[in-house]
Amino acid sequence: MTRTGIGHFVSEEARAKFLAAYDRAMELWPSPRRELDVETTYGTVHVHHYGPRSGEPIVLLHGHAGHPSNWYPQIAALGEHHPVYAIDTLDDPGRSVQRAVAAGSTENAAWLSEVFAGLGLERIHLVGLSYGGWLTLNQAVHAPERLASIAPLDPGGIEEVPARFYAHMIGGLFAMLAPRRLRPALGRLLANPALSAPPEMIAPLMLGMRTYKPNTRPAARPFTDEELSSIRLPTLVLVGSRSALLRPHQVLKRVTALIPGVRAEIVQGAGHGLNLERPDLVNEHLLQFITDLVADPVADPAGDPRPRPSRPR
Repeated sequence: MTRTGIGHFVSEEARAKFLAAYDRAMELWPSPRRELDVETTYGTVHVHHYGPRSGEPIVLLHGHAGHPSNWYPQIAALGEHHPVYAIDTLDDPGRSVQRAVAAGSTENAAWLSEVFAGLGLERIHLVGLSYGGWLTLNQAVHAPERLASIAPLDPGGIEEVPARFYAHMIGGLFAMLAPRRLRPALGRLLANPALSAPPEMIAPLMLGMRTYKPNTRPAARPFTDEELSSIRLPTLVLVGSRSALLRPHQVLKRVTALIPGVRAEIVQGAGHGLNLERPDLVNEHLLQFITDLVADPVADPAGDPRPRPSRPR
């Protein structure tokens, strides 16, 4: 789940080349955008902010080897009424600088909690894709104090990572070698949105794979029944119908049996990168989920009264 060594680029030249590509990719976001650094026990964590500075924040966690530009189809919609923060995961290639390994579940929850505290955030709506979805569930299990809700998207941690997922990743890398005009069709065939994504978003991904070490991460461990049952936050789980990581119907069966009050849905026609493949639908689901958490005191999933966020106007 966490890289076993402190992440680093193979050279300063490789790091500079990656960061130049990273900055170009971040131009996919709308403007204006702020960049912030938060010091934690485990390193300096880089964060991008868009939208208002007040209100209940939405925090975004990208997938393995990704970076915050991967959320570009979500930013304008989510940031219309909410401050949006996208975090450079500490042990992925990006502008975060790791100084210590966050070895397990409690350590990963700890560094995220330090980021939230450093940003002064409360009542966070935490959204994560893939490995970011694992981090999101992990935070709800181990350090939910600053969270208002969670939305794991095609997350790790619900099932064992299947062999087909690694085959899917390898197939996508080979498809990247195809002529550019053929890649969108291959992307639809493989349910791999990266093949039709803007080239500036793909460039840092490819550079990171080649020049950031260690370049592998152990598979995210599945959460136990007891861990998932301990989640007492409003929860939205979205799974792609063509996911290479998960079996959608089995996932819905497990989370609805274990997470009290969960809202779980299958996004038809989408694969693992559903926020890129069906951005409008994902945005609609996320905003409706947050909007439905109205300000009136109502029972939370555990049956205790708690305030809910206000409806955006």
